[in-house]
Amino acid sequence: MLQLRPNCELCDVDLAPGSEHARICSYECTFCADCVDTVLGNVCPNCGGGFVARPIRPATARREGVNLAHQPPSGARVHTKYSREEITAFAATVRDIAPQNR
Repeated sequence: MLQLRPNCELCDVDLAPGSEHARICSYECTFCADCVDTVLGNVCPNCGGGFVARPIRPATARREGVNLAHQPPSGARVHTKYSREEITAFAATVRDIAPQNR
């Protein structure tokens, strides 16, 4: 099941489970749309992959036991281990390659 991380790994802004501004890579690294667009250049600093909008887990159980109350978001805040300088340098080497070709 997808882990819903509570924050942007770079700027630490809160990303509620229903946030339309949350972006994830295929490893579930989580960043806000602003950081993905303005700092990361759609390059995950952890794996080099691209980002997509994080799905929003239903708040209402339309199927028994399948909703936010039964599968709550993570409370563990995650932060990237890379500095902004390292991220900028890494993204520059990858951003011109389409995510599907990385």
